[in-house]
Amino acid sequence: MSGIEQARKTAENLGHLTGFGNEHSSEALPGALPTGRNSPQRAPLGLYAEQLSGTAFTEPRAANRRSWLYRIRPSAAHPAYRRIGNGALRSAPFEETVPDPNRLRWNPLPEPEPGTDFVAGLWTLGGNGDARQRTGMAVHLYAANRSMTDRVFSDADGELLIVPERGGLLLRTEFGLLRAEPGHVALIPRGVRFRVELLDTAPDGGQSPAARGYVCENYGQPFQLPELGPIGANGLANARDFLAPTAAYEDREEPVEVVNKFCGNLWSATYDHSPLDVVAWHGNHVPYVYDLRRFNVLGTISYDHPDPSIFTVLTSPSDTPGLAGVDFVVFAPRWLVGEDTFRPPYFHRNVMSEYMGLIEGAYDAKAEGFLPGGGSLHNMMSAHGPDRETFDRASAAELAPRKVDDGLAFMFETRWPVTATAQAMTADHLQKGYDNVWQGLARNFRAQSMR
Repeated sequence: MSGIEQARKTAENLGHLTGFGNEHSSEALPGALPTGRNSPQRAPLGLYAEQLSGTAFTEPRAANRRSWLYRIRPSAAHPAYRRIGNGALRSAPFEETVPDPNRLRWNPLPEPEPGTDFVAGLWTLGGNGDARQRTGMAVHLYAANRSMTDRVFSDADGELLIVPERGGLLLRTEFGLLRAEPGHVALIPRGVRFRVELLDTAPDGGQSPAARGYVCENYGQPFQLPELGPIGANGLANARDFLAPTAAYEDREEPVEVVNKFCGNLWSATYDHSPLDVVAWHGNHVPYVYDLRRFNVLGTISYDHPDPSIFTVLTSPSDTPGLAGVDFVVFAPRWLVGEDTFRPPYFHRNVMSEYMGLIEGAYDAKAEGFLPGGGSLHNMMSAHGPDRETFDRASAAELAPRKVDDGLAFMFETRWPVTATAQAMTADHLQKGYDNVWQGLARNFRAQSMR
């Protein structure tokens, strides 16, 4: 059985725990999880008890993230790390270029070199803040054609929100296994070790595996579900639809490379065992997968286009109420019914900065040029909105109820400007004529109203 076939078979039979932010618990072997205490004098089955803290010990209970792991070897049992090359991965502070007020758009990443796994295939577009100060975020893309076999990755700088666009992923984490397909998102908390195995072959019919997508690296406060305010108790992303893994462990006594992202650089150590050896665990600092098509879209049932904030799936709060370090927003299938309303997203200048990507289909504000796997960056106060074709069509459309179900787009929205990396600003797949999509907007002004 090939590696990809084995990964597929494994991914088909996964168990899950449900609920975002819950105090979950799971054991792969009966009796592995201690009861009544976190750190008994002798942990069951000869395991080591270890706490993984995603927040400071003394943060408020509602915001505190930590898990207890019961593992074959403690994480402390490893050799020294050594610096390795960062490849195309960059980290905040982003100082290679100056922040650019121009609207920018990229085509999908080129196909990777043979033998490229998830870590080697990470390519940084830009970001803001400072990873060493735990503020801000980064936008990465990935393109891979090889599973991580004897390699494991962890990110001490931030949590990773992985958005597959092409090809499914089997994520083997310290907490267990998760499957993430295009249309899903996977959230890997800060410091959690994981391995990425590919589930699909190249779309051209070849036999080589292939995967492509987006990653938001959040240096700031952990993602949480947004407050609902006047919406009430229900709506948007329902906590019960987030899936956490059940415990599964590797008992491998053989060399495994562990790559750690720390303060913007990659470090490597070769362990003599797999660090994915957690037999039981409990806590709330855990990875998740979420199906974006389960998002409970809310919108106008009278007039006007709602603010995109109404489509927020997850938010990383800042010290200012209502101002996010980064929001993750999805434009999922929905009905448009607004009367006397320009239904696509309106022309806009925003104090927030917006990176938008496309998972499948077409985006209803851009008739052409915005491709699955590509993305656009509109920094703060950069004017943007529908292109000419979309404007003309929407202005003349008959306003009958219409289902938007031919595309799945998303946005990373952040409080600070996104500074693009030098490689992003000089990439061959940067679209040179993006401004042209607005150049054909004609002068329609009439001094006397036609009403």
